[in-house]
Amino acid sequence: MSKASDRRDLFPGALEMMILQSLRMKPMHGYALVKHIKTVSDELLQVEEGSLYPALQRMLREGWLESETGISAKGRPTRIYKLTAAGLGRLEQEVSSFERMFAGINRVLAVSRS
Repeated sequence: MSKASDRRDLFPGALEMMILQSLRMKPMHGYALVKHIKTVSDELLQVEEGSLYPALQRMLREGWLESETGISAKGRPTRIYKLTAAGLGRLEQEVSSFERMFAGINRVLAVSRS
């Protein structure tokens, strides 16, 4: 089976949920977020910049994140993203919704195995 056929798209809201959860730990810049998600998922999840930065912009507009100018580890100017109280509330909603969806999927799979 080829790598391309092993690839699955994330469900709606998954990227935002992972970004919010990652920023719950500490503020990060975009590249650090990409590395963090890849590392924590044991390289099962790869976030593309073409998906990450539009998501970050949407989340800034929604008030779930704040950003400030910082300096990267390599000494370059970068944008550091931080979770807001509204973002924490959104994360809790998304996690609850995901858990209900996952429970429903597990029920369907359990019946299928019977």
